[in-house]
Amino acid sequence: MSGRSACRADRWEVRSRESVATTTLTGSRLTYEDYLAFPEDGRSHEIIDGVHHVSAAPNIDHQRISRHIQFQLYSQIELAGLGEVFNAPTAVHLTDHDIVEPDLLVVLSARDSYLTERTVAGPPNLVVEVLSPSTRSKDRELKLSLYQRAGVDEYWIVDPVARAVVKHVRRDARLVLAGTFTDSIAFDGLHGVVVDLSRVWPS
Repeated sequence: MSGRSACRADRWEVRSRESVATTTLTGSRLTYEDYLAFPEDGRSHEIIDGVHHVSAAPNIDHQRISRHIQFQLYSQIELAGLGEVFNAPTAVHLTDHDIVEPDLLVVLSARDSYLTERTVAGPPNLVVEVLSPSTRSKDRELKLSLYQRAGVDEYWIVDPVARAVVKHVRRDARLVLAGTFTDSIAFDGLHGVVVDLSRVWPS
């Protein structure tokens, strides 16, 4: 990501597990300033509750699925002047100890003030995560909890294996399950915005 500086090797203690690593600065919860020091190495670097999470670069099918969803959201939202659609690695700065890079996110026009030079500084209206073997547990559990407490309005979890999207929407202070969709899925934040899932999956 633009703005990150090279990470000095003597600062970090890294514990790797397959394609995912968790890095912690000894005795301290990491912050946005630490995020800016992560290397630009093609992997996803995020901080959740002060802990550094690293994921391997996504595979080609993951990128195809993300792009197909983004195109449909972009066509209906951004081209209509109703908001903006961003793809990874856009940084979302939710708290000083929570900085993530969702696969896709939507910020509607009413939240334009959240868009800064480097980050989205507040909860998006919609966050979309595409599951991969290395992020499945994080996306379904850790990020669901984070997006709930941070004020995200709607969260889609895209499962390429099941060819389905699990949708959570905000009800008061919680993100509640709104269903699992296989044919099409509507964005509750804007009437009429629908993603045709038959055009999402790789052939």
